[in-house]
Amino acid sequence: MKPQTLRQFRPAHRAVPVPEITLYEGLEMSARRFPERTAVCFYGAEISYARLRAEVDALAGYLQQDCGVAKGDRVLLYAQNSVQWIVGYYAIVRADAVVLPVNPMNLTEELAHYIDDAGAKVALVGAELLDRIRPWLQPGKLQTLIAATYGDYLGATPLVDVPDVVAERPAIPAAPGIVAWADALAAARRPGPHRARPDDLAVMPYTSGTTGKPKGCIHTHRSLMTVLGVTAQLHELTQADVVLSVAPFFHVTGMQPGMNAGLYNGSTLVVMTRWDREAALTLIRELGITVWIAVPTMVVDLLASPNITADSLASLLHLTGGGATMPEPVARRLHELTGLTFIEAYGMTETAAATHSNPINRPKRQCLGVPLFNVDSRIVDQVTLREVAVGEVGEIVVHGPQVFKGYWNSPQATAESFVPIDGKAFFRTGDLARRDEDGYFFMVDRLKRMINASGYKVWPAEVEAMMYEHPDIFEACIIGSRDAKRGETVKAVVVLKKGREGRVGAADIVAWAKERMSTYKAPRIVQFADALPKSGTGKILWRQLQDEEDRRTAA
Repeated sequence: MKPQTLRQFRPAHRAVPVPEITLYEGLEMSARRFPERTAVCFYGAEISYARLRAEVDALAGYLQQDCGVAKGDRVLLYAQNSVQWIVGYYAIVRADAVVLPVNPMNLTEELAHYIDDAGAKVALVGAELLDRIRPWLQPGKLQTLIAATYGDYLGATPLVDVPDVVAERPAIPAAPGIVAWADALAAARRPGPHRARPDDLAVMPYTSGTTGKPKGCIHTHRSLMTVLGVTAQLHELTQADVVLSVAPFFHVTGMQPGMNAGLYNGSTLVVMTRWDREAALTLIRELGITVWIAVPTMVVDLLASPNITADSLASLLHLTGGGATMPEPVARRLHELTGLTFIEAYGMTETAAATHSNPINRPKRQCLGVPLFNVDSRIVDQVTLREVAVGEVGEIVVHGPQVFKGYWNSPQATAESFVPIDGKAFFRTGDLARRDEDGYFFMVDRLKRMINASGYKVWPAEVEAMMYEHPDIFEACIIGSRDAKRGETVKAVVVLKKGREGRVGAADIVAWAKERMSTYKAPRIVQFADALPKSGTGKILWRQLQDEEDRRTAA
């Protein structure tokens, strides 16, 4: 067993300079400094920084000249972790446009909202997802789909077995509005001058909340670069690091510390399209991976492998992530095997990843950590907004340069999300926490209705809105149910329409939901009820149902 590598953690109150550059300029800087260094390793195939930048520029030129993408336009990025996802992301910002990252689990009906709300006309799409998004290739919606075949970047002999979605190379149909990725690059267009500046809109990931429909979080180059600068300081990322990038890129954890931070610092990203614990073990050992940005469920799965040994993880220096609490027995097993402590962090889509993290040399378990550089975070009384005493429970509020600028097309939701304290605008996270005498934050509960299923955030109001489309459902309430593997899973409490009782089963509703929404959102448990509890004003008392479920599953 090797000792934990200690790295100096600077006090959280210290500010660090925010790079006054765009995301593309960060990549461009690495490409100039390390042109022949491997930027991305895709199952053993290596793509240099010089090649990565050249392909980014070529695709950016195609977006501008052939697709009509202009400064500020939103471009959908609907694909799985791959070389194309990285190239596409940076090509969009190189074209001065805005990345609209969409979960590849989303189905056809779910995609409509993103397209309409953002006004996207162009989408970069994984070939396996074409059939889902192609119905929206029509006047008034999408005009162009650029389709990517992930396997195009595979070498002759991959280091590990690749997932089917990479091994299979579907043909791109020759149809109006559909362009093969390889053809777009082969056009070798030269982009116009890069005119985006730090305060311009760069990326707009969607999150939901209590209103049902997902809302776009407005992030500028500055808010995203703030996180990259902090990540570099906190984890001491250098060009010598090799980063395992398997957390989904569409999510801010995979996008920021998992992708952008490494490329900004000239590191090598080892990209996995799908999680596979045996493949991950091989890649860690063979490629000397030093940093892994993970969600706890991946670590749980990896430690359950019969092939794991201390030697197989010997290269790892740093293991961090968020999205869910790391179970104590798993954290203990990890430390016994490797000497490493899983560094837990806390953040959200509205803050472009972490606002809090545990110091590398003084971590605490089941803990959100301390506020990061440049972050003013407090725990306040929900009504008075006054800071509570050490040990008392209140709502986490956050002020910092990485906080988003607001929700796209939702001025009211934006206004309701910020409160003025001491002359500064603080974002209300909706999370209840307490702070210990050392300044560490510990999660207690959530004010917002949210289910955390294997690190994926599920917003009940959004699922409920879709459940009401079922022809036999009269009322539905979505709650979370404890799950040994996923942490939480989605449960639907359903009242059927009169006369349908006994004719529709739980399995029927589960199957219906899986056909219409992402797998992680679809209810896995259905409970029938004669009626749902309601307040005097007729609102469904979801908290009462949630409390009953929590008591039932407490064991």
